[in-house]
Amino acid sequence: MLSFDTLKSQVADGTVDTVLVCLVDMQGRLMGKRFHAKHFVASAWEETHCCNYLLATDLEMATPDGYASTSWEGGYGDYVMKPDLSTLRPMPWLEGTVMVLCDVLDHHTHKEIPHSPRAILKKQIQRLANMGYDAMMATELEFFLFEKSFGEIAKSGFRDLTPISAYNEDYHILQTTKEEHVMRPLRNHLWDAGIPVENTKGEAEAGQEELNIKYDAALNTADHHTIAKHAVKEIAWQQGHAATFLPKWHQDKVGSSSHVHQSLWKDGKPAFYDENDELGMSQLMKHYMAGMLKYAPDYMYFLAPYINSYKRFMKGTFAPTRIIWSVDNRTAGFRLCGDGTKAVRVECRVGGSDINPYLAMAAQLAAGIAGIEEQLELAPAAKGDVYQGETGMLPGSLRDSRESLNGSTLLRKAFGDDVVDHYVRAAEVEIEDFERVVTDYEIARGFERA
Repeated sequence: MLSFDTLKSQVADGTVDTVLVCLVDMQGRLMGKRFHAKHFVASAWEETHCCNYLLATDLEMATPDGYASTSWEGGYGDYVMKPDLSTLRPMPWLEGTVMVLCDVLDHHTHKEIPHSPRAILKKQIQRLANMGYDAMMATELEFFLFEKSFGEIAKSGFRDLTPISAYNEDYHILQTTKEEHVMRPLRNHLWDAGIPVENTKGEAEAGQEELNIKYDAALNTADHHTIAKHAVKEIAWQQGHAATFLPKWHQDKVGSSSHVHQSLWKDGKPAFYDENDELGMSQLMKHYMAGMLKYAPDYMYFLAPYINSYKRFMKGTFAPTRIIWSVDNRTAGFRLCGDGTKAVRVECRVGGSDINPYLAMAAQLAAGIAGIEEQLELAPAAKGDVYQGETGMLPGSLRDSRESLNGSTLLRKAFGDDVVDHYVRAAEVEIEDFERVVTDYEIARGFERA
Protein backbone atom coordinates (compact mmCIF):
# COMPACT_ATOMS: atom_id res chain seq x y z
CA MET A 1 0.00 0.00 0.00
CA LEU A 2 1.04 3.60 -0.52
CA SER A 3 0.51 6.69 1.57
CA PHE A 4 -0.45 9.82 -0.32
CA ASP A 5 2.78 11.50 0.83
CA THR A 6 4.83 8.62 -0.57
CA LEU A 7 2.94 8.87 -3.85
CA LYS A 8 3.71 12.58 -4.09
CA SER A 9 7.40 11.83 -3.56
CA GLN A 10 7.38 9.12 -6.23
CA VAL A 11 5.64 11.43 -8.66
CA ALA A 12 8.16 14.19 -7.96
CA ASP A 13 11.15 11.93 -8.63
CA GLY A 14 9.56 10.43 -11.75
CA THR A 15 9.10 6.91 -10.39
CA VAL A 16 5.33 7.10 -10.94
CA ASP A 17 3.72 8.84 -13.92
CA THR A 18 0.28 7.19 -14.13
CA VAL A 19 -2.58 6.77 -11.65
CA LEU A 20 -5.47 4.41 -12.41
CA VAL A 21 -8.59 5.86 -10.77
CA CYS A 22 -11.15 3.05 -10.68
CA LEU A 23 -14.65 2.19 -9.58
CA VAL A 24 -16.06 -1.33 -9.40
CA ASP A 25 -19.01 -1.91 -11.73
CA MET A 26 -21.96 -4.29 -11.35
CA GLN A 27 -19.99 -7.10 -12.96
CA GLY A 28 -17.06 -6.63 -10.55
CA ARG A 29 -14.77 -5.04 -13.17
CA LEU A 30 -12.47 -2.05 -12.76
CA MET A 31 -13.71 0.97 -14.70
CA GLY A 32 -12.20 4.43 -14.67
CA LYS A 33 -9.48 6.71 -16.01
CA ARG A 34 -5.72 6.91 -16.34
CA PHE A 35 -4.51 10.18 -14.84
CA HIS A 36 -1.20 11.86 -15.35
CA ALA A 37 0.25 11.42 -11.88
CA LYS A 38 1.16 15.09 -11.47
CA HIS A 39 -2.41 16.14 -12.13
CA PHE A 40 -3.73 13.50 -9.73
CA VAL A 41 -1.59 14.64 -6.79
CA ALA A 42 -2.33 18.28 -7.56
CA SER A 43 -6.12 18.06 -7.59
CA ALA A 44 -7.77 14.90 -8.96
CA TRP A 45 -7.12 13.01 -5.72
CA GLU A 46 -10.17 14.84 -4.34
CA GLU A 47 -12.64 13.67 -6.99
CA THR A 48 -13.31 13.04 -10.65
CA HIS A 49 -16.48 12.25 -12.60
CA CYS A 50 -17.95 9.49 -14.75
CA CYS A 51 -21.17 8.82 -16.61
CA ASN A 52 -23.83 7.19 -14.47
CA TYR A 53 -24.35 4.39 -17.00
CA LEU A 54 -21.23 2.72 -15.56
CA LEU A 55 -23.48 1.16 -12.92
CA ALA A 56 -26.18 0.15 -15.42
CA THR A 57 -24.45 -1.66 -18.27
CA ASP A 58 -24.17 -5.29 -19.30
CA LEU A 59 -21.04 -7.29 -20.05
CA GLU A 60 -20.88 -5.73 -23.52
CA MET A 61 -21.04 -2.20 -22.04
CA ALA A 62 -24.43 -1.73 -23.70
CA THR A 63 -26.90 0.58 -21.94
CA PRO A 64 -30.15 -1.41 -21.61
CA ASP A 65 -33.35 0.41 -20.73
CA GLY A 66 -35.44 -0.33 -17.68
CA TYR A 67 -33.17 1.10 -14.99
CA ALA A 68 -34.62 3.74 -12.66
CA SER A 69 -31.20 5.21 -11.89
CA THR A 70 -30.21 6.17 -15.44
CA SER A 71 -31.80 6.30 -18.87
CA TRP A 72 -32.01 8.13 -22.19
CA GLU A 73 -34.92 10.07 -20.71
CA GLY A 74 -32.77 11.05 -17.74
CA GLY A 75 -29.95 12.18 -19.98
CA TYR A 76 -27.16 10.00 -18.56
CA GLY A 77 -25.66 12.41 -16.09
CA ASP A 78 -22.57 12.22 -13.90
CA TYR A 79 -21.51 10.39 -10.79
CA VAL A 80 -18.64 11.55 -8.60
CA MET A 81 -15.75 9.12 -8.25
CA LYS A 82 -14.25 9.81 -4.82
CA PRO A 83 -10.81 8.21 -4.42
CA ASP A 84 -10.43 6.16 -1.24
CA LEU A 85 -6.81 7.03 -0.56
CA SER A 86 -6.46 4.09 1.84
CA THR A 87 -6.57 1.84 -1.26
CA LEU A 88 -3.62 3.51 -3.04
CA ARG A 89 -1.22 0.82 -4.20
CA PRO A 90 1.40 0.18 -6.88
CA MET A 91 0.51 -1.91 -9.92
CA PRO A 92 3.97 -3.48 -10.34
CA TRP A 93 3.12 -5.30 -13.59
CA LEU A 94 2.42 -1.90 -15.23
CA GLU A 95 5.42 0.43 -15.49
CA GLY A 96 5.26 3.60 -13.37
CA THR A 97 1.65 2.96 -12.39
CA VAL A 98 -0.35 3.07 -9.17
CA MET A 99 -4.09 2.68 -8.67
CA VAL A 100 -6.79 3.82 -6.29
CA LEU A 101 -10.34 2.56 -5.81
CA CYS A 102 -13.20 5.03 -5.62
CA ASP A 103 -16.49 5.30 -3.85
CA VAL A 104 -19.28 6.40 -6.18
CA LEU A 105 -21.25 9.44 -5.04
CA ASP A 106 -24.32 11.35 -6.18
CA HIS A 107 -23.23 14.46 -8.10
CA HIS A 108 -25.56 16.73 -6.09
CA THR A 109 -25.80 15.25 -2.60
CA HIS A 110 -22.35 13.61 -2.46
CA LYS A 111 -23.98 10.61 -0.78
CA GLU A 112 -22.92 7.11 -1.89
CA ILE A 113 -24.91 5.61 -4.76
CA PRO A 114 -26.91 2.84 -3.05
CA HIS A 115 -26.53 0.28 -5.87
CA SER A 116 -22.75 0.71 -6.11
CA PRO A 117 -21.25 -2.68 -5.18
CA ARG A 118 -18.77 -1.16 -2.73
CA ALA A 119 -21.56 0.80 -1.02
CA ILE A 120 -23.75 -2.30 -0.72
CA LEU A 121 -21.01 -4.21 1.10
CA LYS A 122 -20.09 -1.25 3.30
CA LYS A 123 -23.72 -0.98 4.44
CA GLN A 124 -23.76 -4.59 5.68
CA ILE A 125 -20.37 -4.15 7.35
CA GLN A 126 -21.77 -1.12 9.20
CA ARG A 127 -24.84 -3.09 10.29
CA LEU A 128 -22.53 -5.67 11.85
CA ALA A 129 -20.41 -2.96 13.44
CA ASN A 130 -23.54 -1.55 15.06
CA MET A 131 -24.09 -5.03 16.54
CA GLY A 132 -20.50 -5.10 17.81
CA TYR A 133 -19.05 -7.48 15.20
CA ASP A 134 -16.46 -7.40 12.44
CA ALA A 135 -16.79 -9.58 9.36
CA MET A 136 -13.65 -11.51 8.39
CA MET A 137 -13.69 -13.19 4.98
CA ALA A 138 -11.59 -14.79 2.27
CA THR A 139 -12.32 -15.76 -1.32
CA GLU A 140 -10.73 -18.41 -3.52
CA LEU A 141 -10.20 -17.42 -7.15
CA GLU A 142 -10.37 -20.21 -9.71
CA PHE A 143 -9.76 -19.65 -13.42
CA PHE A 144 -8.46 -21.29 -16.58
CA LEU A 145 -5.36 -20.40 -18.57
CA PHE A 146 -5.24 -21.08 -22.31
CA GLU A 147 -2.40 -21.54 -24.79
CA LYS A 148 -3.47 -18.69 -27.06
CA SER A 149 -4.04 -15.01 -26.41
CA PHE A 150 -7.37 -13.20 -26.00
CA GLY A 151 -7.03 -11.81 -29.51
CA GLU A 152 -6.28 -15.14 -31.17
CA ILE A 153 -9.15 -16.84 -29.37
CA ALA A 154 -11.61 -14.10 -30.30
CA LYS A 155 -10.60 -14.29 -33.98
CA SER A 156 -11.29 -18.04 -33.93
CA GLY A 157 -14.83 -17.41 -32.74
CA PHE A 158 -13.96 -18.89 -29.33
CA ARG A 159 -13.70 -22.37 -30.86
CA ASP A 160 -11.06 -25.06 -30.41
CA LEU A 161 -9.97 -23.67 -27.06
CA THR A 162 -6.80 -25.35 -25.80
CA PRO A 163 -5.92 -25.10 -22.10
CA ILE A 164 -2.34 -24.30 -21.18
CA SER A 165 -1.83 -27.82 -19.80
CA ALA A 166 -2.70 -31.26 -21.14
CA TYR A 167 -4.13 -32.98 -18.09
CA ASN A 168 -5.71 -32.54 -14.66
CA GLU A 169 -3.21 -30.56 -12.62
CA ASP A 170 -4.84 -30.64 -9.18
CA TYR A 171 -1.98 -30.01 -6.71
CA HIS A 172 0.41 -31.09 -9.50
CA ILE A 173 3.86 -29.52 -9.10
CA LEU A 174 5.41 -30.67 -12.40
CA GLN A 175 2.56 -29.34 -14.51
CA THR A 176 2.29 -26.06 -12.64
CA THR A 177 6.04 -25.52 -13.07
CA LYS A 178 5.32 -25.18 -16.78
CA GLU A 179 2.95 -22.30 -15.99
CA GLU A 180 5.25 -20.35 -13.70
CA HIS A 181 5.90 -17.74 -16.39
CA VAL A 182 2.36 -16.57 -15.63
CA MET A 183 1.76 -17.63 -12.04
CA ARG A 184 5.08 -16.53 -10.50
CA PRO A 185 4.79 -12.89 -11.62
CA LEU A 186 1.14 -12.97 -10.58
CA ARG A 187 2.02 -13.97 -7.02
CA ASN A 188 4.96 -11.61 -6.73
CA HIS A 189 3.31 -8.58 -8.32
CA LEU A 190 0.18 -8.94 -6.21
CA TRP A 191 2.30 -9.23 -3.07
CA ASP A 192 4.18 -6.08 -4.03
CA ALA A 193 0.81 -4.40 -4.61
CA GLY A 194 -0.05 -5.00 -0.95
CA ILE A 195 -2.31 -7.98 -1.53
CA PRO A 196 -1.48 -10.77 0.96
CA VAL A 197 -1.23 -13.71 -1.44
CA GLU A 198 -0.87 -17.07 0.28
CA ASN A 199 -0.39 -19.44 -2.65
CA THR A 200 -1.38 -20.65 -6.08
CA LYS A 201 -2.02 -24.24 -7.06
CA GLY A 202 -3.28 -26.36 -9.91
CA GLU A 203 -7.00 -27.08 -9.72
CA ALA A 204 -8.99 -30.13 -10.78
CA GLU A 205 -8.81 -29.78 -14.57
CA ALA A 206 -6.34 -29.17 -17.38
CA GLY A 207 -5.32 -25.51 -17.34
CA GLN A 208 -7.26 -24.69 -14.18
CA GLU A 209 -5.59 -22.54 -11.52
CA GLU A 210 -6.45 -21.38 -8.03
CA LEU A 211 -5.23 -18.25 -6.24
CA ASN A 212 -5.64 -17.92 -2.49
CA ILE A 213 -5.41 -14.65 -0.56
CA LYS A 214 -5.19 -14.27 3.22
CA TYR A 215 -8.31 -13.94 5.40
CA ASP A 216 -9.01 -10.27 6.05
CA ALA A 217 -11.67 -7.70 6.88
CA ALA A 218 -14.58 -8.05 4.45
CA LEU A 219 -14.03 -4.83 2.46
CA ASN A 220 -10.31 -5.55 2.10
CA THR A 221 -11.12 -9.04 0.86
CA ALA A 222 -13.48 -7.75 -1.82
CA ASP A 223 -10.91 -5.15 -2.91
CA HIS A 224 -8.17 -7.81 -3.04
CA HIS A 225 -10.36 -10.18 -5.05
CA THR A 226 -11.25 -7.56 -7.64
CA ILE A 227 -7.71 -6.33 -8.15
CA ALA A 228 -6.34 -9.88 -8.28
CA LYS A 229 -8.89 -10.93 -10.90
CA HIS A 230 -7.93 -7.93 -13.00
CA ALA A 231 -4.24 -8.77 -12.56
CA VAL A 232 -4.74 -12.37 -13.67
CA LYS A 233 -6.12 -11.19 -17.00
CA GLU A 234 -3.51 -8.49 -17.55
CA ILE A 235 -0.53 -10.65 -16.63
CA ALA A 236 -1.79 -13.59 -18.71
CA TRP A 237 -2.22 -11.16 -21.63
CA GLN A 238 1.31 -9.83 -21.14
CA GLN A 239 2.62 -13.40 -21.45
CA GLY A 240 0.62 -14.10 -24.63
CA HIS A 241 -2.10 -16.17 -22.96
CA ALA A 242 -5.78 -15.79 -22.13
CA ALA A 243 -7.41 -16.34 -18.76
CA THR A 244 -11.11 -16.87 -18.17
CA PHE A 245 -13.29 -16.70 -15.07
CA LEU A 246 -16.24 -18.16 -16.96
CA PRO A 247 -17.71 -20.74 -14.57
CA LYS A 248 -18.20 -23.42 -17.25
CA TRP A 249 -16.29 -22.96 -20.49
CA HIS A 250 -16.90 -26.52 -21.76
CA GLN A 251 -19.61 -29.05 -20.95
CA ASP A 252 -17.06 -31.82 -20.39
CA LYS A 253 -14.72 -29.77 -18.20
CA VAL A 254 -14.84 -28.99 -14.51
CA GLY A 255 -16.31 -25.60 -13.64
CA SER A 256 -14.64 -22.76 -11.76
CA SER A 257 -15.91 -21.49 -8.44
CA SER A 258 -15.18 -18.77 -5.94
CA HIS A 259 -15.67 -20.17 -2.46
CA VAL A 260 -16.22 -17.60 0.29
CA HIS A 261 -14.94 -18.27 3.82
CA GLN A 262 -16.38 -16.17 6.62
CA SER A 263 -16.65 -15.63 10.34
CA LEU A 264 -17.55 -12.83 12.74
CA TRP A 265 -15.15 -11.39 15.28
CA LYS A 266 -15.75 -9.29 18.38
CA ASP A 267 -13.06 -7.22 20.11
CA GLY A 268 -10.36 -8.97 18.11
CA LYS A 269 -11.51 -12.48 19.00
CA PRO A 270 -13.42 -15.07 16.93
CA ALA A 271 -17.08 -14.80 17.89
CA PHE A 272 -17.92 -18.01 16.03
CA TYR A 273 -15.82 -20.11 18.45
CA ASP A 274 -17.08 -21.84 21.59
CA GLU A 275 -14.59 -24.21 23.21
CA ASN A 276 -17.40 -26.04 24.99
CA ASP A 277 -19.23 -26.98 21.80
CA GLU A 278 -18.48 -30.34 20.18
CA LEU A 279 -17.63 -28.67 16.86
CA GLY A 280 -16.40 -25.42 18.39
CA MET A 281 -19.46 -23.53 17.10
CA SER A 282 -20.87 -20.68 19.15
CA GLN A 283 -24.60 -20.08 19.28
CA LEU A 284 -23.97 -16.93 17.27
CA MET A 285 -22.38 -18.99 14.51
CA LYS A 286 -25.28 -21.42 14.47
CA HIS A 287 -27.79 -18.60 14.06
CA TYR A 288 -25.65 -17.01 11.34
CA MET A 289 -25.35 -20.27 9.38
CA ALA A 290 -29.06 -20.95 9.74
CA GLY A 291 -29.70 -17.57 8.14
CA MET A 292 -27.35 -18.36 5.26
CA LEU A 293 -29.22 -21.60 4.62
CA LYS A 294 -32.75 -20.21 4.98
CA TYR A 295 -32.14 -17.30 2.65
CA ALA A 296 -29.87 -18.98 0.08
CA PRO A 297 -32.52 -18.76 -2.68
CA ASP A 298 -32.95 -15.02 -2.00
CA TYR A 299 -29.28 -14.24 -2.66
CA MET A 300 -28.53 -16.92 -5.26
CA TYR A 301 -28.45 -14.30 -8.02
CA PHE A 302 -25.43 -12.66 -6.39
CA LEU A 303 -23.60 -16.01 -6.39
CA ALA A 304 -24.60 -16.92 -9.96
CA PRO A 305 -25.37 -13.77 -11.98
CA TYR A 306 -25.30 -15.08 -15.58
CA ILE A 307 -26.83 -17.79 -17.74
CA ASN A 308 -23.54 -19.70 -17.80
CA SER A 309 -23.25 -19.57 -14.00
CA TYR A 310 -25.78 -22.38 -13.65
CA LYS A 311 -24.01 -24.82 -15.96
CA ARG A 312 -21.58 -25.85 -13.20
CA PHE A 313 -24.24 -27.00 -10.71
CA MET A 314 -24.14 -30.72 -11.48
CA LYS A 315 -23.91 -33.79 -9.27
CA GLY A 316 -20.45 -35.23 -8.81
CA THR A 317 -18.58 -32.09 -9.87
CA PHE A 318 -17.77 -30.57 -6.43
CA ALA A 319 -20.26 -27.79 -7.28
CA PRO A 320 -23.20 -27.97 -4.87
CA THR A 321 -26.81 -28.52 -5.85
CA ARG A 322 -28.56 -28.47 -2.47
CA ILE A 323 -29.01 -26.00 0.39
CA ILE A 324 -27.34 -28.02 3.08
CA TRP A 325 -24.37 -27.87 5.44
CA SER A 326 -21.89 -30.48 6.50
CA VAL A 327 -18.63 -30.82 8.41
CA ASP A 328 -15.57 -30.67 6.15
CA ASN A 329 -17.55 -32.11 3.25
CA ARG A 330 -16.88 -30.78 -0.22
CA THR A 331 -20.18 -32.00 -1.63
CA ALA A 332 -22.15 -29.56 0.56
CA GLY A 333 -23.06 -26.02 -0.41
CA PHE A 334 -21.99 -24.84 3.04
CA ARG A 335 -18.97 -26.52 4.60
CA LEU A 336 -17.88 -26.17 8.21
CA CYS A 337 -14.12 -25.66 8.24
CA GLY A 338 -11.71 -25.68 11.18
CA ASP A 339 -14.16 -27.44 13.46
CA GLY A 340 -13.07 -27.58 17.10
CA THR A 341 -10.54 -24.74 16.67
CA LYS A 342 -10.52 -20.95 16.91
CA ALA A 343 -10.37 -20.93 13.10
CA VAL A 344 -13.88 -22.39 12.85
CA ARG A 345 -15.73 -20.79 9.94
CA VAL A 346 -18.25 -21.45 7.22
CA GLU A 347 -17.24 -21.85 3.59
CA CYS A 348 -19.98 -21.06 1.08
CA ARG A 349 -19.19 -23.22 -1.94
CA VAL A 350 -22.07 -22.05 -4.12
CA GLY A 351 -20.59 -19.00 -5.84
CA GLY A 352 -18.94 -19.28 -9.23
CA SER A 353 -15.76 -17.67 -10.47
CA ASP A 354 -17.88 -14.93 -12.09
CA ILE A 355 -19.15 -13.39 -8.83
CA ASN A 356 -18.86 -9.75 -8.01
CA PRO A 357 -17.28 -10.25 -4.56
CA TYR A 358 -18.83 -7.12 -3.03
CA LEU A 359 -22.33 -8.25 -3.91
CA ALA A 360 -21.82 -11.92 -3.06
CA MET A 361 -20.29 -11.11 0.31
CA ALA A 362 -22.85 -8.44 1.18
CA ALA A 363 -25.73 -10.80 0.43
CA GLN A 364 -24.27 -13.55 2.60
CA LEU A 365 -23.67 -11.11 5.45
CA ALA A 366 -27.27 -9.90 5.18
CA ALA A 367 -28.53 -13.49 5.43
CA GLY A 368 -26.26 -14.20 8.39
CA ILE A 369 -27.43 -11.05 10.18
CA ALA A 370 -31.04 -12.13 9.63
CA GLY A 371 -30.23 -15.51 11.16
CA ILE A 372 -28.87 -13.77 14.24
CA GLU A 373 -31.76 -11.32 14.52
CA GLU A 374 -34.35 -14.06 14.05
CA GLN A 375 -32.50 -16.47 16.38
CA LEU A 376 -32.83 -19.21 13.75
CA GLU A 377 -32.07 -22.77 14.75
CA LEU A 378 -29.45 -24.62 12.71
CA ALA A 379 -30.49 -28.05 11.47
CA PRO A 380 -28.11 -30.95 12.18
CA ALA A 381 -25.17 -31.36 9.82
CA ALA A 382 -25.71 -33.62 6.84
CA LYS A 383 -23.40 -36.60 6.35
CA GLY A 384 -22.20 -38.61 3.38
CA ASP A 385 -22.83 -37.73 -0.25
CA VAL A 386 -25.19 -34.78 0.00
CA TYR A 387 -25.82 -34.76 -3.74
CA GLN A 388 -28.31 -37.48 -2.83
CA GLY A 389 -31.81 -36.24 -2.12
CA GLU A 390 -34.31 -33.88 -3.72
CA THR A 391 -34.96 -31.40 -0.91
CA GLY A 392 -33.52 -27.98 -0.33
CA MET A 393 -32.44 -27.47 -3.94
CA LEU A 394 -30.61 -24.32 -5.02
CA PRO A 395 -32.32 -22.30 -7.78
CA GLY A 396 -31.38 -23.99 -11.02
CA SER A 397 -31.49 -21.11 -13.49
CA LEU A 398 -31.00 -17.37 -13.73
CA ARG A 399 -34.74 -16.99 -14.23
CA ASP A 400 -35.43 -18.79 -10.93
CA SER A 401 -32.84 -16.70 -9.10
CA ARG A 402 -34.23 -13.49 -10.55
CA GLU A 403 -37.68 -14.40 -9.23
CA SER A 404 -36.30 -15.23 -5.78
CA LEU A 405 -34.38 -11.95 -5.64
CA ASN A 406 -37.41 -9.95 -6.75
CA GLY A 407 -39.54 -11.49 -4.02
CA SER A 408 -36.94 -11.29 -1.26
CA THR A 409 -38.28 -9.44 1.76
CA LEU A 410 -34.90 -9.98 3.43
CA LEU A 411 -32.80 -8.26 0.76
CA ARG A 412 -35.33 -5.49 0.19
CA LYS A 413 -35.01 -4.70 3.89
CA ALA A 414 -31.21 -5.06 3.96
CA PHE A 415 -30.32 -3.40 0.64
CA GLY A 416 -33.38 -1.26 -0.12
CA ASP A 417 -36.08 -1.66 -2.78
CA ASP A 418 -34.24 0.51 -5.30
CA VAL A 419 -31.11 -1.62 -5.05
CA VAL A 420 -32.98 -4.92 -5.40
CA ASP A 421 -34.99 -3.59 -8.34
CA HIS A 422 -31.76 -2.46 -10.00
CA TYR A 423 -30.21 -5.93 -9.85
CA VAL A 424 -33.47 -7.65 -10.77
CA ARG A 425 -33.31 -5.60 -13.97
CA ALA A 426 -29.68 -6.67 -14.46
CA ALA A 427 -30.79 -10.30 -14.31
CA GLU A 428 -33.59 -9.60 -16.80
CA VAL A 429 -31.12 -8.01 -19.22
CA GLU A 430 -28.99 -11.18 -19.23
CA ILE A 431 -32.03 -13.39 -19.78
CA GLU A 432 -33.40 -11.21 -22.59
CA ASP A 433 -30.03 -11.08 -24.34
CA PHE A 434 -29.59 -14.86 -24.21
CA GLU A 435 -33.12 -15.66 -25.35
CA ARG A 436 -32.74 -13.78 -28.61
CA VAL A 437 -29.60 -15.73 -29.62
CA VAL A 438 -29.64 -18.86 -31.78
CA THR A 439 -26.91 -21.13 -30.39
CA ASP A 440 -24.59 -23.59 -32.10
CA TYR A 441 -26.26 -26.32 -30.04
CA GLU A 442 -29.69 -25.65 -31.55
CA ILE A 443 -28.39 -25.56 -35.12
CA ALA A 444 -26.31 -28.74 -34.84
CA ARG A 445 -29.10 -30.64 -33.08
CA GLY A 446 -31.98 -29.63 -35.28
CA PHE A 447 -30.70 -28.40 -38.65
CA GLU A 448 -31.44 -31.70 -40.41
CA ARG A 449 -33.38 -33.70 -37.85
CA ALA A 450 -35.96 -31.20 -36.64
